Amino acid sequence: MATTNDLKNGMVLKLDGGELWAVVEFQHVKPGKGGAFVRTKLKNVLSGKVVDKTFNAGVKVDVANVDKREMQYSYKDGDDFVFMDTETYDMVNVPTGTVGSAANYMLENTLATIAFNEGSALYVDLPAAVELTISSTEPGLQGDRSTGGTKPATLETGAEVKVPLFITTGEKIKVDTRSGDYLGRA
Repeated sequence: MATTNDLKNGMVLKLDGGELWAVVEFQHVKPGKGGAFVRTKLKNVLSGKVVDKTFNAGVKVDVANVDKREMQYSYKDGDDFVFMDTETYDMVNVPTGTVGSAANYMLENTLATIAFNEGSALYVDLPAAVELTISSTEPGLQGDRSTGGTKPATLETGAEVKVPLFITTGEKIKVDTRSGDYLGRA
């Protein structure tokens, strides 16, 4: 247990019957009249929903123990993704629902940060950008320029991204793992 005076960015709180909320930002407010309070912006760890919540100053809040570990993606086993802890070499199965959209940008041996709470994986966090090879895209035509439009391209992971017209099959590109946007050639 901690109080609202101990809040820090990134801290994970257990609120509303056990839901986990990460503190995105917080501000202590002392109005001229009345008691002090803490205005926070919280992000639901599982759904990603962001809400504003106000607490009275000094109120006790339940802090969740979240363990973030560097893991290496090994292989897919049925509906689970199998990750290996880079320090202990333990194998951990993470359900597809927990991996979410990160699966579109993971190849074998990709490093990821996985957050655990009480032994269960909460989410998988990839680096901001990854380098992947284009497995197929329409060929570019004479006159295609970088200022032109975009075309769909399929990555080696099976995900589809929009790329400039001059990109060809077999090229390595950088992709933003948060939005799926093309960032440039690798």
